[in-house]
Amino acid sequence: MCASMVQTVLGPVPAQSLGRVLTHEHLSVDYDDFYMSPPPIFKAHIEEKMSLQNIGLIKQYPYASRENIAFYGTEAFAAVAFDVDLFKSAGGGTIVENTTHGLNRQIKLMETVSRQTGVNIIAGCGYYLENTQTESVRCMSEEEMFNSMVTELTEGCHEYPAVKCGFIGEVASAWPITDFEKRAIRASAHAQSTVGCAVTFHPGRDYKAPFEIMRLYLEAGGKATRAIMSHLDRTFDGKEHLLEFASLGSFCQLDLFGTECSWYQLNEGFDMPSDAQRINMLSWMKDDGKIAQILVSHDIHTRHRLVKYGGHGYAHLYANVLPKMLIKGTTQQEIDKITIENPRAWISGKRV
Repeated sequence: MCASMVQTVLGPVPAQSLGRVLTHEHLSVDYDDFYMSPPPIFKAHIEEKMSLQNIGLIKQYPYASRENIAFYGTEAFAAVAFDVDLFKSAGGGTIVENTTHGLNRQIKLMETVSRQTGVNIIAGCGYYLENTQTESVRCMSEEEMFNSMVTELTEGCHEYPAVKCGFIGEVASAWPITDFEKRAIRASAHAQSTVGCAVTFHPGRDYKAPFEIMRLYLEAGGKATRAIMSHLDRTFDGKEHLLEFASLGSFCQLDLFGTECSWYQLNEGFDMPSDAQRINMLSWMKDDGKIAQILVSHDIHTRHRLVKYGGHGYAHLYANVLPKMLIKGTTQQEIDKITIENPRAWISGKRV
């Protein structure tokens, strides 16, 4: 029987060779449109160049620093490459890069970093939030979106034809979900069922959003076991909604490990959990018999989360979180399930 293959930016590789996988990261993102003003007393300090003097404030108000949300450029790219190398040293094998159309995807950077570090990088296709798109993209039909995704999955990326995408995502929606975003979700489902690929969704910041996305996706023919719902650690604030959503059959991703703040700028009324609380959320799913649906990552998309800028970096899960999970009772076999087997099952469609 032929080995299952996974498409990376350097070409197809056997699924068995992926190693430990981060399923939701970014190597470059244009997040300029997400700037948010800081409290007036901190504004002048946060607007200064990032340094030891203001990094504490930036960690609390990350979207208030224009330099921080400019996750691109020569300096940032060098910091990313350094960080990916640390990830490899910590035992990492593969990064799933979730930057889609609307966020200024950098395929050439992914290819370069993969060659430099030896880490597999898998590129995604599809569409981010409507408010990040050009007018011409906003006017695309569902069929046009479908055709675009299939082309990038089977022939090559529009802006870099030498590289094919290996999955769809992150496909993003706000709350309420706009008509454009509904078309993107349905087109993703159609492309998923046609090509047989994996897909990742970014829900709006309301507990009802993941349920509505899955309704649209499943009704359009998408396969639940090939889908990830991202960011559930900033969307669900209790066990009930998490376990209810898990019953729909998709992968449930806690992907903000390393983000711990008392004031969450993008949803001020939500209590951002600590990493310890995220581990507890994983335990809820494990105790409910749903360990095969758990995925974890960091969703690094701003400079302050990289090691060179005083952050935790892509190696954080492996260096800090997994050892804590062992202390709290998770077995090594269960950790391997979450970080190796589950990602492989999602991306390849082959359950262990």
